Amino acid sequence: MTVRLERITRHNWREAINLRVADDQRYFVASNLYSIAEAGVYADELTACAVYDDDTMVGFTMYGWDDEDYGGYAIIRLMVDQRYQGKGYGRAAMVEVLRALREKPDCDKVYISFEPENYIARKLYASLGFVDDGRIVDGEVVYRLDVAKG
Repeated sequence: MTVRLERITRHNWREAINLRVADDQRYFVASNLYSIAEAGVYADELTACAVYDDDTMVGFTMYGWDDEDYGGYAIIRLMVDQRYQGKGYGRAAMVEVLRALREKPDCDKVYISFEPENYIARKLYASLGFVDDGRIVDGEVVYRLDVAKG
């Protein structure tokens, strides 16, 4: 598996909006179309990326500065298409996003939130070192990762 992030552009956005989670997961994540529109409106703060394994788009993520809800850097969206779930792509995508955020000199914390019923997300984020921040934002549990520098 060779996972990489590639910014959403006019060349790949249509493929990204056709990615789908399973029906029972649709409540957990906004559509990629909505997320791409949101990233366009907040272009100075947010980065929308496709997740690729070699040349195959397997997922989508969006991350960046979110002063409104978190007061810092956050992973706003992460989804893996239903055809590729359970193969380690979610973890690999998170590692790549965290790598990109760690390169930012002012990033000392990363936030992520999820629906309380999303036990798979909770387990994944905790396994990467995220801890409960004690906040609820828009009904979602907020987790925080303290970023070590050096």
